[in-house]
Amino acid sequence: MFSLQRLPEPALRRLQRLVFGMALLPALWLAVLAAADGLGANPIEKLLRETGYWTLTLLLLTLAVTPLRRLSRWNWLVRLRRMLGLYAFFYACLHLLAYVVLDQFFDWSGIVRDIGRRPYITVGFGAFLLLLPLAATSSDAMRRRLGGQRWRRLHRLVYVIAVAGVLHFAWQVKKDLRRPLIFAGVLSVSLGLRALLPAASAGRGRIGSVPGRSE
Repeated sequence: MFSLQRLPEPALRRLQRLVFGMALLPALWLAVLAAADGLGANPIEKLLRETGYWTLTLLLLTLAVTPLRRLSRWNWLVRLRRMLGLYAFFYACLHLLAYVVLDQFFDWSGIVRDIGRRPYITVGFGAFLLLLPLAATSSDAMRRRLGGQRWRRLHRLVYVIAVAGVLHFAWQVKKDLRRPLIFAGVLSVSLGLRALLPAASAGRGRIGSVPGRSE
């Protein structure tokens, strides 16, 4: 009998391919718009806004995997988390490249001044630097090399990165805070569930249920 709690391996592989393709679509669509001169009156701003939006969206989806898994007991969701996290890093790289190449034209002194003078760029650049070791150690081989405990401690930086990403977005838009507030709300719910669900799982375990594997 088919059950979402035990997704068959062929179905999971199809789902992974589907998620991979869907996460790539925004980048492909931006490339199509750029080739067709369809990015609007301010194409650089459009690229910066869209790549930043998808970075934060995929980062929050990555963080949502654990609470959703604990709520639903769909343990196969873990198999999607690394892909979502690496796609968040991919869009962060596109975001940074759009700023360095298109907005600043490799003006390194101007970039350094921006990092020092504009808080939203300071926070965004810091978040990107923190993403680098997470992307570099995302493989199973690196997890084994670091050891599970050290690897988990390192990857807790994702919480700092997510908060910094929301601040970067809010400080950048300044006036229209609707989207940043939505992101902040989603992040708060996700972090709250991550904090509360282990205790709830432990309580269920005491009355005979099998708690989800902790991370």
